[in-house]
Amino acid sequence: MYHLKVNNQYNFKADKKGDDLIINGEKVAADMKQINASSWHILNHMKSYTAEVVSFNLAEKTALVKVNNNLYTVTAKDQFDLLLDQLGLSTLNGARVSELKAPMPGMVLKVFVDEGSEVKKGDNLLILEAMKMENIIKAPADVVVKSVKIKPGDKVEKNQLLILF
Repeated sequence: MYHLKVNNQYNFKADKKGDDLIINGEKVAADMKQINASSWHILNHMKSYTAEVVSFNLAEKTALVKVNNNLYTVTAKDQFDLLLDQLGLSTLNGARVSELKAPMPGMVLKVFVDEGSEVKKGDNLLILEAMKMENIIKAPADVVVKSVKIKPGDKVEKNQLLILF
């Protein structure tokens, strides 16, 4: 069972039993034909729909879906996500990040950010060379850079403070 939220407004409960799709407890009698890897043609209640998955984020369980040229943001929660919500543990992943420390000793080759830079989770922050290998250090969360404590050419030790957020 999945709890779906569409555009942060509409809630649905979806389940699949065999080949049947159940939405809010009712079996959906739609005729669906897959057009390609991300598109479907759907006939339901004598109406025709073209649905396309524009983007999909498995880690966050979100998708951007286009239905007849209208975009919808869909967020899904399974039974495990719902249990974490009930136990109050769902917010642990959103811990605030205040600093970045060197994961290993090495030399800073390049710094991609400056003070005041807004970075998204996964954006490149710097390149750290360690044991003749270049390691791209990425942002652990969506943050604003408060202070950069290193510059290209600096040698750093493990756990040395590199960037404050």
